[in-house]
Amino acid sequence: MPLLSFLRDNARWLLAGGLLTFLSSFGQTFFISVFAGDIRAAFDLSHGAWGGIYSLGTTVSAMLMIGAGGLTDRFRSRALGGIGLVCLALACLAMAGTTSAWMLPVAILALRFFGQGMMGLIAMVSMSRWFVAARGRALSVAGLGVTLGQAVLPVIFVALLPLMDWRMLWVIAAGITILGVPLLLVLLRTERTPQSHAAESDATGMEGRHWKRGEVLRHPFFWLMGPALLGPPAFGTALFFQQVHFVEVKGWHLIEFVSFMPLFTLVTVGSMMLSGGAIDRFGTARVLPVYLVPSILAFLFFGAGDALWTAAAGLVLLGMTQGMQATLPNALWAEFFGTRHLGAIKSMGTAIMVFGTAIGPGLTGVLIDLGIGIEAQYLGVAVYFACAVAAILAGLALVRRRSGIPRVEEPAG
Repeated sequence: MPLLSFLRDNARWLLAGGLLTFLSSFGQTFFISVFAGDIRAAFDLSHGAWGGIYSLGTTVSAMLMIGAGGLTDRFRSRALGGIGLVCLALACLAMAGTTSAWMLPVAILALRFFGQGMMGLIAMVSMSRWFVAARGRALSVAGLGVTLGQAVLPVIFVALLPLMDWRMLWVIAAGITILGVPLLLVLLRTERTPQSHAAESDATGMEGRHWKRGEVLRHPFFWLMGPALLGPPAFGTALFFQQVHFVEVKGWHLIEFVSFMPLFTLVTVGSMMLSGGAIDRFGTARVLPVYLVPSILAFLFFGAGDALWTAAAGLVLLGMTQGMQATLPNALWAEFFGTRHLGAIKSMGTAIMVFGTAIGPGLTGVLIDLGIGIEAQYLGVAVYFACAVAAILAGLALVRRRSGIPRVEEPAG
């Protein structure tokens, strides 16, 4: 089906997915970090203390995701998404109302769990379940929501910071989130695949069957994919979390580095759309081995480069991986393990990725305190990604030998 026809025929459901991922922005690092300076000043926190609080809240949210993921297999996206948005709005109000440092981990936990965790999970499980032949395109379109959020929300809220108290801005974020509830309910008046008919529309995975979460956890392929799932969120988050320190080490100005963000966003969107089409045409197995290669090169540029153009080159390459990260892992679980228990299965992958966003800022901060420079760290990250590619290849070889790579569904004409 041509892209324009696909968008027109499925606009309601694609917009619902994009709405959820856009509003997940209020629980994403790129948004929360905008307030880092004000939060540290308000509670007299060092860089290490703030990083530790952030990592603690994010780690607990990752643990909670393991249990919460199965909810998407039992409840309609309309109901679950609406409740999740209300909870995310309350989390924003909790951040606005936090008066002591001990309350910060709770507020961060709520933002990360309901924002980055549940909103993204609900959106991507819905896309994976509702679409089969066009799964890659659906995931890429829905993923544009968080990309749009990354492009516009930090700029808007940074511009408002000199004009308004930072706590009031979190109240505004809560209001925007609540406005999303009636819009979501209207868009999902009729779900594309009603949950009551899920068994009729399920797509099987390897060996022509539906895998349960326990079976997936016992399969070596899941664990061999672990480094690939962990790496992009861990070190992509770390890059932006430590960007002020990074540009100081390089001798650049922060505004120079940030000025490349529109380019990063553009490449991310392009990579997201292209990878979605590639998944539909070739299957995830053929795209997986290449999606971390740009990150190897990106962190080589970040670690070894001195000229400002190396920052631009690194962000372009990182954008390629970040775009594919929005589609590939989500399509992977459905294609390899089926859709009947997709929420429970995907929650494990989501937990790994959320845990990665906790590890990245904390690890880089500790290493900096220990005297290991950010440039040396980023060269080590490049090596990590090379090892993750090797693990992907080993996992695919194992699947091919045991049961064969799942067949790609023919796109509807």
